[in-house]
Amino acid sequence: MTYFTGIDVSLRSVSICVVDDRGEVCREAKVAAHVDVIVEWLRAFSPELKSVGFEAGALSQYLTYGLQAARFEVICLEARQVKNTLDAMRNKTDRNDARGIAQILRTGWYSRVHIKSLHSHRVRALLASRKAILAKCVDLENELRGLLRVFGIRLAPRVGHGSFDAQVRQTFADDEMLSCALVPLLDARTVLYKTYLKLDNAVKALTKADPLCVRLMSIPGVGPVTALTFKSAVDDPARFKSSRNVAAHFGLTPKRYQSGEMDNPGHISRAGDADVRSALYVAAHSLLTRNAQWSSLKAWGMRLAKTRGHRRAVIAVARKLAVILHRMWVDGTEFRWGSQEPVAVKA
Repeated sequence: MTYFTGIDVSLRSVSICVVDDRGEVCREAKVAAHVDVIVEWLRAFSPELKSVGFEAGALSQYLTYGLQAARFEVICLEARQVKNTLDAMRNKTDRNDARGIAQILRTGWYSRVHIKSLHSHRVRALLASRKAILAKCVDLENELRGLLRVFGIRLAPRVGHGSFDAQVRQTFADDEMLSCALVPLLDARTVLYKTYLKLDNAVKALTKADPLCVRLMSIPGVGPVTALTFKSAVDDPARFKSSRNVAAHFGLTPKRYQSGEMDNPGHISRAGDADVRSALYVAAHSLLTRNAQWSSLKAWGMRLAKTRGHRRAVIAVARKLAVILHRMWVDGTEFRWGSQEPVAVKA
């Protein structure tokens, strides 16, 4: 007898449903969201039960590594696909969701989600901490700008993060009451910025010690954050059959709606990891606007910007960057700058 096990995961409990190859419910229950409890329940049901499935979520890594250690085959399902399927059910409950996931496994109509390694998750945690601290610094800077504007103090449009403290303190040094109100904000912002510098240096040290990241950073516009973000998100380059699929995986290809005589190509899908998509966009923008060294990729992007606009050109270059980064990773090759600069780009 072949069994299909669906698990609907919540923060503190999981609903489990086991169906046979005919779709009949064999057993179901709600237990604590701990690997040991789930394994004990599954083994108590039948030693023939070997595979379990659940949709991707916050506890996917914890459950996957724990159940794999217990010698179960773990199938992590794409959350959007599962949601669209379960929406057809009349009542949404944890019990019905577990039943639906089990039926999805039985029919085979699902897409598997790659579970990244623990090292990649540690790297992503470092990048997320760096991004969060920087965002708080910017929030405090904007708050200080707004409070000072009331008193007619207008800071320059662009003030570097490193020089922000010195420039702001001197603007209200003679006002005792204003200093009492704003100095704590400025001190908190300074502490956050020093923490950000430590995290930023950790990211740079990590990329400097990684030969792959060093090679990826040879591409104009690609810096330590972009290289490390891309590597940690892809994790295993072999999971993509073609480098072209990488751009689609991170939501950089246009989505399409076709029905009968209607055929509408839309904007990019924005599927996948938003941080990778943002990093590739920033790298492409830097390549087109800030990098002075010529390359065939930049020439192609500049020609596209003249005909389709800068924003679309940046997205197209970001899409190409995803393909190039993956191909350089797989082949172990260097970035190809091109033979010579065309006359059209010089003008």
